[in-house]
Amino acid sequence: MAEEERANAARVYDYMLGGAHNLGSDRDTARALLADFPWLQRIAWENRGFLVRAVRFCLDQGIEQFLDLGSGVPTVGNVHEIARARRPGARIAYVDIEPVAVQHAQELLADVDGVTATRADLRSPADVLAAPGVAELLDFSRPVAVLVVAALHFVAPDDDIAAVLAVYRSVLAPGSLVVVSHGSADQDDPELAAAMHTITAVMAASETPAYSRTRRELADLFADDPGLELLTPGLVDVTAWPAPEQREPVGVYAAVARVP
Repeated sequence: MAEEERANAARVYDYMLGGAHNLGSDRDTARALLADFPWLQRIAWENRGFLVRAVRFCLDQGIEQFLDLGSGVPTVGNVHEIARARRPGARIAYVDIEPVAVQHAQELLADVDGVTATRADLRSPADVLAAPGVAELLDFSRPVAVLVVAALHFVAPDDDIAAVLAVYRSVLAPGSLVVVSHGSADQDDPELAAAMHTITAVMAASETPAYSRTRRELADLFADDPGLELLTPGLVDVTAWPAPEQREPVGVYAAVARVP
């Protein structure tokens, strides 16, 4: 099968969210996954719902610049559409390591001013921050929202994600926000924990393996960085941010922190 016809994680996620930027191979893969693990689609939707709420929260705090790391394909409920519905002049820099995701994003954004898509590895903050699509678009002397939503669990445990986030935080002006979500098998509910273990095992055999981190490891991303102030309600399931709702958790933790 040709490279462009192989199933791609970014386009599979797009399909699960009801997007139109996917191929037959992506749809076949997604349907096969959902046949065995139907709850995967709810995880995708709940995580996207968190992203929507977080972007609106950032706008409410007066932030109109966004650095979206591990952005994938700009699909249903994408950042620039959410932000620009309220702030037409909002600037968004999408960054992803996947060439397929970046190519699709650049095609979609070709005629959109103030929004860029850059291929770079979020684990290399210096390269990301120096990229023209980031450095020439965002003004880091003013508050910026750094979004790392459903991205860090694709970073291997050998990589120090706390150190990576600290570099991004170090260039942010006071009032900036850091938004994170991360899947985890460290859950109070045994059934949910088992489900998240299953996801990790399934993804381990894919071209984009995902890794689980404990609740403590994720909380320490904020507790160990004096340059970040974890905002209420702290580290919670995506369904419970910014306030608890009557929905079952999905095993993905979320948090928003401010640069004081």
